[in-house]
Amino acid sequence: MQARITTVAFQGLDVRTVTVQVLMAAGLPAFTVVGLPDKSVAESRERVRAALTSLGVGLPPKRITVNLAPADLPKEGAHYDLPIALGILTAMGILPADEMEQYLVLGELSLDGSCQPVSGVLPAAVEALSRDMSLICPAASGSEATWAGDLDILAPGTLLALINHFKGDQVLSAPPRGALEETSVFPKLEDIKGQETAKRALEVAAAGGHNLLMSGPPGSGKSMLAARLPGILPPLDAAEALEVSMIASISGSLKDGKLSRSRPFRDPHHSTSVAAMVGGGRGARPGEISLAHLGVLFLDELPEFGRQVLESLRQPVETGKAVVARANAHVSYPARVQLVAAMNPCRCGHLDDAEQACARAPKCALEYRSKISGPMLDRIDLFVEVPAVSAMDLTLPAPRETSEMVSGRVRAARDLQRQRFADLDLPKPVRTNAEAEGELLEKIAAPDAAGQSLLQEAIGQLKLSARGYHRVLKVARTLADMEGCEMIRRPHIAEALGYRRSLAGHGA
Repeated sequence: MQARITTVAFQGLDVRTVTVQVLMAAGLPAFTVVGLPDKSVAESRERVRAALTSLGVGLPPKRITVNLAPADLPKEGAHYDLPIALGILTAMGILPADEMEQYLVLGELSLDGSCQPVSGVLPAAVEALSRDMSLICPAASGSEATWAGDLDILAPGTLLALINHFKGDQVLSAPPRGALEETSVFPKLEDIKGQETAKRALEVAAAGGHNLLMSGPPGSGKSMLAARLPGILPPLDAAEALEVSMIASISGSLKDGKLSRSRPFRDPHHSTSVAAMVGGGRGARPGEISLAHLGVLFLDELPEFGRQVLESLRQPVETGKAVVARANAHVSYPARVQLVAAMNPCRCGHLDDAEQACARAPKCALEYRSKISGPMLDRIDLFVEVPAVSAMDLTLPAPRETSEMVSGRVRAARDLQRQRFADLDLPKPVRTNAEAEGELLEKIAAPDAAGQSLLQEAIGQLKLSARGYHRVLKVARTLADMEGCEMIRRPHIAEALGYRRSLAGHGA
């Protein structure tokens, strides 16, 4: 007696179909799972056996072999429980084989036969839709699967309910549509008094998707400014929300099938490891930079991060893709993030205050900044000094300019960029000025004669690298977009160089 059930394996965001082949043959009673299973898959034998026993279904005294094909593909995760159980029930003649071949199945089983939620249901549902198959997943994951589109979904709460459905004793209703959260509540920009220069830099960064580094003494408001950046960014469109949710689904952080149009904001602690930051570990899971895809990755106290961690970010920040290469896995995750970092000018943080600075100033500042490599700093578009806020500033009335006002200007600039790139009919999508490279950047960011002259003078004075030169052009293009100018002019180049000039003073 044989049976075949279709399920999936995940390699990054790529979904590979796996066939669960079940054979019951004469011989000494045994239950074997083969096909390169990891520990959690091998343990599915006991979970499946207990779940069937709880339903009053005993395994026949035969040699049961479960093969997960293709055999050279590593299998990880508990989502193989349900397909293995259904394969056994089909081989026993309890479930109809012809109907089961139409379903892609994934789910974890408890010892009492209940179906537990698993990660990766949304990518699996998209794969099922592309193969014109239906989907079987746990009830708690059913709402998540509905976002894949027009797909027939069975989402049982227990294995018994699924058996009764196929026998005609019970009808499983379609799972409810997952909720869509239009916007999240973020802190407001008007809560911050003073820091007008930093607010301007924050708006420029938001308008063009640029990387930003803020430096200033403790308590000057760097973290507060960064926390307010998501509140002025435009919401995700439908395709972007699905893209972000696919990563959240793989990581197991998509709760209750709820999708959000708010951009991700990740702020890992400076003790974060390389694997946690760029991806890796068991199953080569996505890291913080991928979980922040199409959103903000905020690194507070930047020099306190490990040198290896910071250097591991160089390639993903540049390419928008995090590649995790291991002996048994080679996967890639999207990582198009807006990097925002904050740092003190030195370890004590009071470099510019002679009364509070340590006795080792200014040498301590050079040592502190040297923890960040030049190539990493070269990937920063905007550098802004955030001075300490005086007590007088705190007594001033709240700023008139609100987050909603700034968000409107940011959205207008982004809409202009999106339309420009759409009209160019590019081979791969480009969303913001920060993503423009090569010939595309030269085409959209050519300054006028006065602007070009100023830029040529600055190349030698600021010792701009080729990357730094291009990043100045990107920022200038954004500044022109914020004013609705088609041509980049000298004032735009001057302001963009002003942000770069500060960065040059910090060793970049």
